[in-house]
Amino acid sequence: MIKDIIKTPLKQFHDDRGKVMHMLRSTDKHFQDFGEVYFSWVYPHAIKAWHKHVNMIMNYAVPVGYIKLVLYDDRKDSPTYGEINEFYMNSEDYYLLTIPNGLWYGFRAVGTTPAMIVNCSTIPHDPTEIIRIHHDDPLIPYNWDIQHG
Repeated sequence: MIKDIIKTPLKQFHDDRGKVMHMLRSTDKHFQDFGEVYFSWVYPHAIKAWHKHVNMIMNYAVPVGYIKLVLYDDRKDSPTYGEINEFYMNSEDYYLLTIPNGLWYGFRAVGTTPAMIVNCSTIPHDPTEIIRIHHDDPLIPYNWDIQHG
């Protein structure tokens, strides 16, 4: 796994009325700071990539739908420099993915229904601290096609 990524299993509590899904608590050992919480919907076949934050640390969970989230490490001083990681996130395999600043990331919905990502970031959104490139930029050696095996 790429250095500094934290994958934390999350609890869900079910009963005949519905369920409660945990995400992040200020008492969690991996909690760093609170900036804002936002929800990002991803429509089927849409790709939201590539992004890199200069300061923001993200804490992602997917309570609705199914996504493939991809990370690319281009930090020259990282022991995982050049590595790519794929994470499949959904409510059945429910976990929090903590993504440090300085990594490229992107995601796409898997399947035929929209997916919702929840991010509890360490700072409020600031468009001046994010770098964006197109999802097929040759800087990142990744093919977004869904592989069927």
